[in-house]
Amino acid sequence: MPAEAQSELRVRVINAVLDGLSQTKAAEVFGVSRWSVNQWMAIHRAGGPKALAPKKRGRRKGEAGKLTPAQCRKLHGWLTRKMPDQLSLPFYLWTRAAIRHLIREQFGVSLSLASVSGYMKRMGFSSQRPVRRAYERNEPAIQAWLKDEYPKIAARARREHAALYWSDETGLRSDDVRGRSFALKGQTPIVRATGKRFGCNVISAITNKGELNFMVFDSNLTNDVFIRFLRRLIKQSRRKVFVIVDRHPVHRSKAVREWLARRVEQIEMFLLPTYAPELNPDELLNADIKRGVGQRRPRDTEALKQDARSWLYHRQHQPQIIARFFEAPHVAYAADGII
Repeated sequence: MPAEAQSELRVRVINAVLDGLSQTKAAEVFGVSRWSVNQWMAIHRAGGPKALAPKKRGRRKGEAGKLTPAQCRKLHGWLTRKMPDQLSLPFYLWTRAAIRHLIREQFGVSLSLASVSGYMKRMGFSSQRPVRRAYERNEPAIQAWLKDEYPKIAARARREHAALYWSDETGLRSDDVRGRSFALKGQTPIVRATGKRFGCNVISAITNKGELNFMVFDSNLTNDVFIRFLRRLIKQSRRKVFVIVDRHPVHRSKAVREWLARRVEQIEMFLLPTYAPELNPDELLNADIKRGVGQRRPRDTEALKQDARSWLYHRQHQPQIIARFFEAPHVAYAADGII
């Protein structure tokens, strides 16, 4: 309703109550809430008819306009290019409190948390779960990989009719609880499981066409273990293998390099940039394994290994799910072009 119409309605309600109509009946007659009538009467008693006069609408003076456009642009730049600790702030994430602290420190402006939320919304920001990135990342090397190195590898794979695999390792633990469970409100569900701690490891390799190869083992990743997996990869593939891995010390070891040099007609290995695990689509399979196996309750190492094998065998018969891993924005560059 226009401000004038609202003011007129309030006056009519108050006059009706002053003429003897109960507040409950007045609310019913005029189609307003009982709470509104009560509030209007209290304001009228405290300030008289003028207290209910229509007020000017629009942005209020004060917090809503405390930051200038230039300050908003600076704030936007800090939030998109820096983290709080890089600006010497005592915060780890960009929370409302951290942003308020930054505004007060840089601009000498004090805002409420609600006002910070308003600025964030108007500037196009939303609160999201962050993704971890290492300070040691070499951004130029990552850009070179995306724009130059990987396209060359993919082009070679097409010319040589090679199978291009992305490989990685992950560990599974018996005390890793995944998923959610219904329970009464306020009562955290309890998972019954063995108190023993044990684990196993998985090494896997996937293609953007949905192929999956894997090996489950309970030792540490060593040269012998990795070479054994590469032998399996060669044996299970009907053509030459290109495999892309991270820079784990085993992948770069002298023993592995010498083994590969003797089999260059069968397999070649390429290394991702350092501290850039998000470039490897096989990381998404690792997360999938942990979600699937983490909802089971194995009693010993052999049971955990069997759970892992069972889940991976299941995924081998679902190539469409493996292929969908390559649709994630950060690995979409690897989704197309390989036959």
